[in-house]
Amino acid sequence: MSDTILAGRDCTTMAEVRAGVDQLDRELIALLARRFAYMAAAARIKPQRDHVRDEPRKAQVIANARAEAAAAGLPADAIAALWEDLVETSIAYELDLFDQR
Repeated sequence: MSDTILAGRDCTTMAEVRAGVDQLDRELIALLARRFAYMAAAARIKPQRDHVRDEPRKAQVIANARAEAAAAGLPADAIAALWEDLVETSIAYELDLFDQR
């Protein structure tokens, strides 16, 4: 197999599919690292611990993800559930960093 990662529509073998998925997983982790850097900044910037959890903002972020998923033809409810977990994990991370300051 070559080192070239094919687009999903161009894959003809499971090895090609798996290589693409593995590459995307690496990219997703890199994007999550960038997202969590913003959580670290928020933990540094917010003046009080009770400002970490912002339910209206959480709802907005999840609604945005749901709408983007729907527009992309993805299962919006499943993506919203993933974002619920992502946001809750982000909040826990931010709280932990806030407590370490």
